Amino acid sequence: MEINWNERDPIYRQLHDRLVEMILEGTYRNGDSLPSVRQISADHRINPITISKAFQLLVDEGVVEKKRGLGMYVMMGATEKLAQDEKRLFLMEEWPRLVGKIARLGLSVEELLEEGSVK
Repeated sequence: MEINWNERDPIYRQLHDRLVEMILEGTYRNGDSLPSVRQISADHRINPITISKAFQLLVDEGVVEKKRGLGMYVMMGATEKLAQDEKRLFLMEEWPRLVGKIARLGLSVEELLEEGSVK
């Protein structure tokens, strides 16, 4: 698991967000186990309490479940739930800002499609 840490967000939030990304990307699928607290702590030199806080946030969101003695597992339907949550967040928060910027810059749909195409 590769994480590019930043200074502005708490470590537990960055770890949470990276795990969400990995679930959405298919690195971890419904029913898969996540790395253990010990493994993440050793790999990234993070306090185990910080990792537990990130995991608890995922549990609270209904994305992962604790299996006593076994670890953390991605819940069935978590990928779909996360995708819906990400779409909603994008449409409610990010898209309106992008639309405003597009309008301020006077960009047309054609320009966006032309510049946005993969080269």
